[in-house]
Amino acid sequence: MMKMKFMTKTIGVWVVALCSFATIVSCNKDFQEINTNPNTSPRVQPSNLLAPALTKVVSYNMSRSQRITNELMQVTVNMGDGDGRIFRYDIRSSEADYMWNNLYLQLRNFRDIYEFAEELNQPEFMAVAQICEAWIFSILTDIYGDIPYSEALRGKDLNAFQPVFDKQQDIYPALFEKLEGANDLLSRLGPTVTIGGGPDPIFEGDMRKWREFGNSLYLRLALRLAHKTELNSIAIIKKIVDESPLAYPIMVSNDDSAILRWTGAAPYVSPFATWRPADWYAPKSASFFIDNLNERSDPRIVSWASLANGDYFGVPSGYPVGQPPVVGSAPNTGLMHNPLMGNILNYAELQFILAEAAVKGWITAQPARSYYERGIVAGIQLWGYEVPSFYLTSDLVAWDDAYSEYEKMELIHLQKYYALFSTDMQAWFEYRRTGHPNLPIRSGHLNGGKMPARLNYPVYVQSANRQNYLNAVQEQGADDINTLVWWQRP
Repeated sequence: MMKMKFMTKTIGVWVVALCSFATIVSCNKDFQEINTNPNTSPRVQPSNLLAPALTKVVSYNMSRSQRITNELMQVTVNMGDGDGRIFRYDIRSSEADYMWNNLYLQLRNFRDIYEFAEELNQPEFMAVAQICEAWIFSILTDIYGDIPYSEALRGKDLNAFQPVFDKQQDIYPALFEKLEGANDLLSRLGPTVTIGGGPDPIFEGDMRKWREFGNSLYLRLALRLAHKTELNSIAIIKKIVDESPLAYPIMVSNDDSAILRWTGAAPYVSPFATWRPADWYAPKSASFFIDNLNERSDPRIVSWASLANGDYFGVPSGYPVGQPPVVGSAPNTGLMHNPLMGNILNYAELQFILAEAAVKGWITAQPARSYYERGIVAGIQLWGYEVPSFYLTSDLVAWDDAYSEYEKMELIHLQKYYALFSTDMQAWFEYRRTGHPNLPIRSGHLNGGKMPARLNYPVYVQSANRQNYLNAVQEQGADDINTLVWWQRP
């Protein structure tokens, strides 16, 4: 019985290549937007596939942000001394399955959107699909390193059920090509072209905002590789910001932020809304997260944490094993249904990307201080608060051009850390890239006190696609949490 169960899982879950179109449609068959009449339409339309695919991906990202990113990045502490406590850098191999399985499954949806839109001459849907593929593939490769890419979604076309693993250094240029292609397609659309609000829960069909999102995502990914001179991604950043800003429009305000805002009405109900409050606040707020908000009198603390005995205080991540500290604040239960939790890429993050590029001298359109302060204001205002009058000039926040590059990076990345709240695994990716913000490491952190560098490949992949798995391990290094992915290496 166990053997049969494993075989069923292997066949059903190896969605990298095995997901057929029929399977993908059935994955979203309960979504309210899909109501195509099979007697009048030969296939599901791109407009019917888009909303459920977007909603599912954002839901998956939120799940792992809450479970993994928050624990690694000292936002929360799921207290205890048993095995698999992520805040201690003890990560079970089974944690790897969730994002691999679910994101590859939805990637097939976006590929179908692109292919059907191409047949129907709908360039607006083709562009959106390309942007979403670049977004999702970037998350996958940043989690695992080398992954199936070129053959990943071609199982039904090529009868290729054991796709090769592409090198990360080959995947990123391909993602850049997708984003270039999407920008080109969208630049050719007339101002009245829209995909309608029904199929698009993020921008309500506004193609200008999709274009801005795609180019802002381009900057996120180019910055991640800026130190890898062989790809010359610094030139991409300079092109978008300094040389051709009209050809590559980017977000200009919080209104342009890519956020799936949960309305509370089906199907746009936050995946956390059905949780029991007791389960939601089982992980406690971490002292690093709380203390930095407290020290700066940051008003967002009201939305993000609960009071404990009339105050906000957290649990030290990595506290000594067997010595549980006093329990303090927990994540605010209001977050369970807050519309902003569906964040993908917001305007504040973009400003901090630009601030870093300006500090490094890669762009000159505006000084780093302008981007930095604009990012702070946007990040606080996004959550519905006004920036306190003293905030930007306080000792812990104020910009000083005389600071060293390290000091400037610490300022930028601490604020970026908060701007990335509930944004899939981006805060973890950024820490792995920069070492900022400066997280305290304590005796209860395992793994030699080292931040995990990746997740392992799902265990079933070792048998379902064994030779390609072995090739990937030989190329990249041991399949464990300490092997650096390509962009982390010097």
